[in-house]
Amino acid sequence: MQSERPHAGQAPPPTVQSPCIRQEFSFRPVPVSVITKLLRKQKMKYQSGPDQIPAMLLKISVPAIANPVATLINESLATGYIPKLWKTARVVPIHKSGDSTLVSNYRPISLLPVMSKVLEKCVYTQLRDYYQYWNYLTPDQSGFCPNHSTTTTLLKVCNDIQAGMEQGNLTGAIFLDFAKAFDTVDHGILLEKLKNSGIGDRTLTWFQSYVSNRSQYVSISGSSSLPLPVTCGVPQGSILGPLLFTIFINDLPNVCKASTVHMYADDTVIYTSKQNLPQLEAV
Repeated sequence: MQSERPHAGQAPPPTVQSPCIRQEFSFRPVPVSVITKLLRKQKMKYQSGPDQIPAMLLKISVPAIANPVATLINESLATGYIPKLWKTARVVPIHKSGDSTLVSNYRPISLLPVMSKVLEKCVYTQLRDYYQYWNYLTPDQSGFCPNHSTTTTLLKVCNDIQAGMEQGNLTGAIFLDFAKAFDTVDHGILLEKLKNSGIGDRTLTWFQSYVSNRSQYVSISGSSSLPLPVTCGVPQGSILGPLLFTIFINDLPNVCKASTVHMYADDTVIYTSKQNLPQLEAV
């Protein structure tokens, strides 16, 4: 008899084999104990977001606020609604080096409300576990994946090239580095890919709220610009952003059937081995 599939986010037994048909993903309620742990783990070194609530205040207030925060987060997951303030980013330019009057010498840092990061962490854990359990994410992605790094990426590509050399083949490669890749994610396509991977309609409403009606403003030397809408891309400085980007480009290896594709986040190499140069050029 086949074992019953655990709830999304629950670690499956190591002997369970994933069936061919995925069941629909929906959020599970987050217990107060998890919220308590997340609030206590907040990093203190970062500036506060648009709500001006420092992480330290939330951390020392855990005994008093853990229950109401859990209620707010579970209400968001159940209704598919995220407060507007939690979707607003305060962008702080950090000077890297060189002439301080040149905009290109600054690196923008997006600061989000701590509460929004607690909510995102709850969603991230459940969504990540769901995709890992069903083996949805391609093994050709090393970025943002457990037990993977730039080292494993290099080992994979170098081993494939060496294997081709041992067979007397030439290897041709194209290295891609997409500019502003995270900022160009189309929300409609992302939501469609989430739906196709088994995200239920009610849960999809939450993700639609997450990516829509976002805004950001620049804050420098005590002054702030007017907020402007963010109409595409995954939020910079967010917990969910990297995972959503990984899902967005997850099917890239399926498109390049004649070549091997390996990715580290948005850095991509497409390569293949053939017996001679004309065969390589024909791929």
